[in-house]
Amino acid sequence: MKYLMLVASLAILAGCSQAEESEPVTEAPDTALVEPAPALAADGQPTPGLYRITTAQGEVFTEDVRDDGTYVQTDADGTVVETGSWEQPSPDQYCYTVDADYVDADTSGERRCNTEALDADGVWTSTNPDGETSTVERVEA
Repeated sequence: MKYLMLVASLAILAGCSQAEESEPVTEAPDTALVEPAPALAADGQPTPGLYRITTAQGEVFTEDVRDDGTYVQTDADGTVVETGSWEQPSPDQYCYTVDADYVDADTSGERRCNTEALDADGVWTSTNPDGETSTVERVEA
């Protein structure tokens, strides 16, 4: 009988003891790739597009800034004068790297960043690291 009382007491104590604490369940972070926000140009629109660039010397170029991170620059005759890759970390900074085929004594193959802004009259300017300023116009297709 003592044995029966001992087993019953242990059973009661076991029922009263708290269940072992388990680790709190945390949700695994979503590992799905989140598409980054599109780069925005100085005009507040997505950067990719077609632009007319007019230098301070009056030279006019067309620049096709592509979704894939590349650009193609052509002169007034439609001749390709430069290709490369681009990034736009912020609307006021446009960075580019000229492809090796177009690097020469006047054109570096290093990444360069232009400062871009819209003035009070809505004129879009782009100033390169050498202090040369060009006017930029978005060309609607």
